[in-house]
Amino acid sequence: MASQQMALLKKRTTLTLPSDALLQAQQLADARHVNLSTVVAEVMTAGLQLEAAKQRSAQVLENYRKAFEGFTDDELAILDGVILEPVGPERG
Repeated sequence: MASQQMALLKKRTTLTLPSDALLQAQQLADARHVNLSTVVAEVMTAGLQLEAAKQRSAQVLENYRKAFEGFTDDELAILDGVILEPVGPERG
């Protein structure tokens, strides 16, 4: 049953890859005793997950920048919890 579901989720295609990347993938497949498709699929999945995480991080930073772009330096300091004026007698 699981193998039938996996077969439905796979699609055969032709890729043009850099020779050195293909050689590294084949060496990894040989060392792990799996086929080349398995290694390429794993590496591609990991790369796509990394790319998605980078895009989410960039979006979070952009949202943060937009949320605070109208504040002055003093207002930002207050938001960060910085006390700008003395609150009691100074000790010497």
